[in-house]
Amino acid sequence: MTVNPDNLVLLFTTTCGASGELLGSDEKETVQLVWQVLNLITKKPGPVNEVLVKPEGGCMSEECVEVTGISAEALISAAPLDEALSQFNERLCSEINTSAGNSFCLCTDGQLHLRQVLHPEASSKNVLLPECFFSFFDLRKEFNKCYPPEADRKDLDLQSMADYLNLSVDSSDHAFTALKVLQMSSIAQALISEPVCHTFSCPEKVNEKFETGTCSKMERIDDNTVIRARGLPWQSSDQDVARFFRGLNIAKGGAALCLNAQGRRNGEALVRFENEEHRDLALQRHKHHMGSRYIEVYKATGEDFLKIAGGTSNEVANFLSRENQVIVRMRGLPFTATAEQVLQFFSPSCPVTDGSEGILFVRFPDGRPTGDAFVLFSCEEHAENALKKHKEILGKRYIELFRSTAAEVQQVLNKYSSAPLIAVAPAPILPVVPQPTFVPSTIAAVVGTRDCLRLRGLPYDASVQDILLFLGEYTADIRPHGVHMVLNQQGRPSGDAFIQMRSAERAYLAAHRCHKRSMKERYVEVFPCSAQEMNIVLMGGSLSRSGLSPPPCLSPASYTFPPGGSVLPAGAVLPTGAVLPVDTAALYPSQFLLNPRPLAPAAFYPANSQMYMNYAAYYPSPPGSPPNMGYYHTSHTPSAGSVLSHPPTAMIRMQSHTSAHAYASGVKEILSMVQGYQPSNSDALVTLPSLLSAKQPIGDQSLGGGAYLDLQLL
Repeated sequence: MTVNPDNLVLLFTTTCGASGELLGSDEKETVQLVWQVLNLITKKPGPVNEVLVKPEGGCMSEECVEVTGISAEALISAAPLDEALSQFNERLCSEINTSAGNSFCLCTDGQLHLRQVLHPEASSKNVLLPECFFSFFDLRKEFNKCYPPEADRKDLDLQSMADYLNLSVDSSDHAFTALKVLQMSSIAQALISEPVCHTFSCPEKVNEKFETGTCSKMERIDDNTVIRARGLPWQSSDQDVARFFRGLNIAKGGAALCLNAQGRRNGEALVRFENEEHRDLALQRHKHHMGSRYIEVYKATGEDFLKIAGGTSNEVANFLSRENQVIVRMRGLPFTATAEQVLQFFSPSCPVTDGSEGILFVRFPDGRPTGDAFVLFSCEEHAENALKKHKEILGKRYIELFRSTAAEVQQVLNKYSSAPLIAVAPAPILPVVPQPTFVPSTIAAVVGTRDCLRLRGLPYDASVQDILLFLGEYTADIRPHGVHMVLNQQGRPSGDAFIQMRSAERAYLAAHRCHKRSMKERYVEVFPCSAQEMNIVLMGGSLSRSGLSPPPCLSPASYTFPPGGSVLPAGAVLPTGAVLPVDTAALYPSQFLLNPRPLAPAAFYPANSQMYMNYAAYYPSPPGSPPNMGYYHTSHTPSAGSVLSHPPTAMIRMQSHTSAHAYASGVKEILSMVQGYQPSNSDALVTLPSLLSAKQPIGDQSLGGGAYLDLQLL
């Protein structure tokens, strides 16, 4: 928008805290407004004016008192912010005589006075700013339009601009803030005078209201315009986020609240600004307060924003295409709920926009309802009346209602529409680790053998090498690829790890010696466990004092856990000849790990129902061990008789009972199935003939009935 004002109001603000380039970074309150009117037609300045503002809390810093010369006694009789702004507006309009049609526009030294001081403070105090504060000229930008910048604009200040123009102001007769305003006035006069004859047009704009909108996953977003805000109250909305960043221009639909794996807000938001300058100003609000909570602000990327706010569904785009609508999320709906029942639930005090078209039910890919829905309301009044029905009954269930956002609609729909459908229950062993290494045949035969260790309470920055050092002499007893760091759903360390040992005796001794030993100033709990218990935990189940609980993704209808092995009693003689002390038997109570409760056959889900994998479960990192982690140095290479002296190998068998065998076509197809695992040698593959009938020659290998493959574990 192009504006050619008749007058330029040179405004300078002072807070009771930091000044200069740190102005507004400490959330201190405004204590002074100083301004001077410059007539752009006659090029004559008016008198310097001042209004003092009384801060609500805290006193002025020593730096502020020394620089500005404002005393604490002078602020006692000053007006609060809302009254001071009214005085400023009245005196300004009277001086310019706006009733006669004279126009004006504010001009400040940089962006901080309005964007980082007045707008955020007015927002936090619920003070309505006059209209003139939503457009202004940045004197530094106007200077750069007229003169080639000798330095970056961020390094410009009033003194450097005055020196460049050979301007000087007598500082002996003026206070600090008055001197700054006079410097601004002299610079502006030089810009509008000959030979420059600059015209002040196209002022900066401050958005009065955040505009909601949609974002496509195909859209390209500049990484230098996105931030991540953490520590938000869980009930905050996108409008609350925009209010926290008041004064900075957020792009349309640029405030996206993040949800956790359960679909609830996690206190984070991604915010996209119009340009990099506003993003940099937003980073200066790190640890500013929203109510009683401080908010952390960090850099983010455009890809991060698209993961949260981007969508591809036409149904969602049509639903969100109605502008200026308030979105309310319904959670806990009966699966049989219809649009007519939802309309009746909200009528007549809060009518839904466009009737049934203003309701969006969230469904699984196969059409089953999830119990969630989003509803549009045309105004804040209708939305507030709707939220008053929180936890009222629809059918036989109470309904939870929350104010929602367009980005939240996208996230919820993306979450359910992208869930892969699994027709049968997954195997109890995760496929990310090769089965021969993860569950050796000896363990498969004896499920209750506790030859694994569970480490709990690890530092989050602990590595595999830290674990190997922690176990000390028992590192040599770790199976190849037997260290499994447990990661959470974000791919970060969870503080747990599982270790596969050579035997149950060595696992017990390691747990006895290392239990509650410190690692990086934290003590680590070490317990023996079985491979099955390890698998169940990695799949999302729990292991507690009451025993094992199955992960929520398991089916069919009869899944039970066999009881574990017997507890080693106090005084028992181990195979190594050691006697179990009495005081250490209490380390492993029978109801904790060694005797998980047997579960009666129960249908966690109907046997014939489709299922969705629980992707919120923990999962292991790529396995590690002393050989492949380079733990042993050359000078400490294990001896020839050690279990670590030769690369470990494992043999797998692939068997088929029909002629339509998947790997009947050749060796190449079999090797492609084990891509990433190195065969021990070129003769590692041995195929077996099928005996389909008595007439088929034994040597005929055209129909492979099976194969043995020797793999070398890297």
